[in-house]
Amino acid sequence: MKTGNAGAQASGSAPVYVVATLDTKFDEAFFLAEAIRAEGVPAVLIDVGTLSPAQGEAGIDRGTVASFHPNGATAVLGQKDRGTAVIAMSQALRSFLIEAQRTGRCSAVVGLGGTGGTSMIASAMRGLPIGFPKLMVSTVASGDTSSYIGTSDITMMFSVVDVAGLNRVSRQIYRNAAGAIAGMARVRKGADDGKRAVGITMFGVTTTCVTAVRQVLEHNGFDTLVFHATGVGGRAMEELADSGLLDAVLDITTTEVADEVVGGVFPSGPERFEAMLRRGMPYVMSLGALDMVNFGPMNTVPEKFRSRKLHVHNSNVTLMRTTPAENVAFARWIARKLNAYPEAGFTLLIPERGVSELDKPGNPFYDPEADRALFEELEKTLIVGPNRKVVRLPLHINDPEFSAAIAAAAVF
Repeated sequence: MKTGNAGAQASGSAPVYVVATLDTKFDEAFFLAEAIRAEGVPAVLIDVGTLSPAQGEAGIDRGTVASFHPNGATAVLGQKDRGTAVIAMSQALRSFLIEAQRTGRCSAVVGLGGTGGTSMIASAMRGLPIGFPKLMVSTVASGDTSSYIGTSDITMMFSVVDVAGLNRVSRQIYRNAAGAIAGMARVRKGADDGKRAVGITMFGVTTTCVTAVRQVLEHNGFDTLVFHATGVGGRAMEELADSGLLDAVLDITTTEVADEVVGGVFPSGPERFEAMLRRGMPYVMSLGALDMVNFGPMNTVPEKFRSRKLHVHNSNVTLMRTTPAENVAFARWIARKLNAYPEAGFTLLIPERGVSELDKPGNPFYDPEADRALFEELEKTLIVGPNRKVVRLPLHINDPEFSAAIAAAAVF
């Protein structure tokens, strides 16, 4: 019988975990593990099958993985319904992988699967920290993979053919996957340079401001991480903040709230701002690009908005100017979040002369009345105090003086 543990200790390094449902994909997973070993890196097969017996021996069997479920192995392997069992196994696998990474028992993780296996394994992989090597070889990797990756750094590799047998195509794909994950596992992990890390949100229309702030911070010895405020960008920043990988946040571009409230394509998600507030970390905010809602190409703009002030940013992005009423709604949404954490401190800097490059005299979205509605509603509804400040400045967001004010507020 083939076994999934041979060569696991072929070197002094921790092995790569090869994760698959070995009741249906043993031969493919075994081939992948052998290909990793051929690269000089140890590998161990992990079985996450839930119903039928495995077709070969795993290095770590499904019972061991299932035992990491909060309700024990029977909550996974005692299920009659496949869907319920797969969801439970994904929960168990997540805890199993987190513990293996934390204790140094594995150096990387590679998964192999179709739609069900990808959903199960990728969901578990998302629990691993950013930077830890994770690769998913999948039949669905050529489409929209956002639901599998989320805000993690999972690398997806399209299997081209189904994960159903070995052939001239699949063998080469698996060899490529082996080379990729072996390379990731061998990469020497760089030591932390000791700099304090600051997350910053940016959009194209706030780039001038963010670039100036970033340069000041970097000159002063900070490690700056800029996030594109496209919904997933803000969520990725918050996930890093929640995991302790950021020391402070400059939330200059909060445009994702507009898409969340109005229905654009870059929504913030319902938990925006909560990570920074919950952790009580140094937090400076502004209102960058809250003058716009984002849609796709012009022909995708919902019919109810076709008569609004629209601006074609490029062939794939159409922007819609926000109204005073919408801006009031944004202010209330933001205030509700910040007020829910009355002990958390923040500094909100308001650029009175415009919140984006399009929102200045002579440009398409210049609308002082709409901006004023946003500013006044925030001042009216936010709970302020000694460490909860709202500062209005007679400046445009991209003015050098406004960038200087943000940098000055970032006293961490």
